Amino acid sequence: MRTTIALFGAAGNMGTRISNTLKNDPEFRLLHVESGEGSQAKLKERGISPVSKEEALAQADVAILAIPDALIGKVAHEVVPAMKSGAMLICLDPAAPYGGKLPARTDVTYFVTHPAHPSVFNDEKDEEARRDFFGSGKAKQSIVNALMQGPESDYAKGETISRKIFGPILRSHRVTVDQMAMLEPALSETVAATCITVMREAMDEAIRRGVPAEAARDFLLGHIWIELAIVFNETPWHFSAGAKKAIENAKPMLFRSDWKKVFEEKHLRDSVERITSGH
Repeated sequence: MRTTIALFGAAGNMGTRISNTLKNDPEFRLLHVESGEGSQAKLKERGISPVSKEEALAQADVAILAIPDALIGKVAHEVVPAMKSGAMLICLDPAAPYGGKLPARTDVTYFVTHPAHPSVFNDEKDEEARRDFFGSGKAKQSIVNALMQGPESDYAKGETISRKIFGPILRSHRVTVDQMAMLEPALSETVAATCITVMREAMDEAIRRGVPAEAARDFLLGHIWIELAIVFNETPWHFSAGAKKAIENAKPMLFRSDWKKVFEEKHLRDSVERITSGH
């Protein structure tokens, strides 16, 4: 028996990917939902007939919210009350679930999933896969999943759908919603994206001070590669004594001593609130 999925945000980037991935899968029946006339027109241009929210939810075993974080709370409060008892709501990011934006309804399963994106350390041989930085179906990537509420048997159901959506899959990890919020936004955005942005700004500063642009770029990207390999144990090499001393001296200049507080609940909730409120 096929699983009927109501796909909200079906005309958006993520909705289009999910649609293209699942439309010919014999395990699933897709109902495409879009509220705006422009988005509905986009679906029709692809030969897809949009379905009303009411019609989709009356039939759906699963509802996927492929919409921006700032809209999840509003849409979830419209969707969840109309879902069938025992149905599953899938969110593609932990922000709204962690931030308490989902309505209370104990007879509906809440499942949260998010891609890790392809690793910088990969064994992809195909050129398209090697340059699939986002994880658009060419390169293998890992995913994290959380069963926020619902029967334990629903975890396998949610993971199966997530593997299809984000495949090909390298590894699938089970975490809690709280742990997923530590991974994003705290680890991947608050810390990693910020540090990487600063590295780019440092390269631009070296160029401003006279280093040829191509030389600065080649030098930085090459060093990032080997330094990542050293820090993440991909090579038995170690930092030189000089590099270790530079790191020791620079950390207190570049980072506050209490920077790890970004993982504490208060800071996580503040960060998530900014994401989900659109501010």
